[in-house]
Amino acid sequence: MNQSKGFTLVEVAVALGIIALLLAGALIPLSTQFDVRNVADTQRAMESIREAITGFAQANGRLPCPADGTIAAGGTNAGKELCPNAFGVVPWATLGVPETDGWGRRFSYWVSPIFADAMGTTFGCTPAPVPAPTQSSFALCSLGTLTVNTRNESTHAFNAIGLMLPAVIISHGKNGFGAYTPGGVTLAAPAGTDEIANANHASAATTFFSRIPTPSRSPCSDAAGPSFCEFDDIVVMISSNTLIARMVAAGRLP
Repeated sequence: MNQSKGFTLVEVAVALGIIALLLAGALIPLSTQFDVRNVADTQRAMESIREAITGFAQANGRLPCPADGTIAAGGTNAGKELCPNAFGVVPWATLGVPETDGWGRRFSYWVSPIFADAMGTTFGCTPAPVPAPTQSSFALCSLGTLTVNTRNESTHAFNAIGLMLPAVIISHGKNGFGAYTPGGVTLAAPAGTDEIANANHASAATTFFSRIPTPSRSPCSDAAGPSFCEFDDIVVMISSNTLIARMVAAGRLP
């Protein structure tokens, strides 16, 4: 005897669930999907850059110096570290990493000089006389000069989330304010205090900000409120503890 076959309740539920997911994905604006993808791509690139910088230190006994962000792609020394620079862009050609973030802008890069100077020249924490050249440009007690802060959403007060850092890497996000393009052009400066700090194109810059993304608002004040100013920077830190632990494992430090 022939029996007609239909869908079970479980099969119907699964099918409806799949349809719901597809509809939800279709309802997300295409621009939002691009933004999410670009953020994810940028974060992955920055993690690979952090690993490459640490690997460079293990191989060379020091952190790489920044590249000159004003040199256009294809120009002489484009993407190559230029010592003794303490600020510039990630030296992508030296490290073999991506040149740009998900929005096509270069990654800004600051390094504490004591971690990128010539090996055995200065340690900043050992008594005189300076020891004979060693396998590293820094010692176990060396301290970085860079600080990364965040802000309280209610009070707008800031507090440090990274102190005495050897290096900081920044993507200037979707708005790109303060970033270098592959053509060596510096984009317009930001308006908010925190993004201004992250776009400080000076070797003496030591303080940066990492906090929740916020849209453009008017009026706004990062320090006083009532609303945060626009912020979409992505910040990656290299800590002294992590770097020194990797250097010890590589036999570069005792």
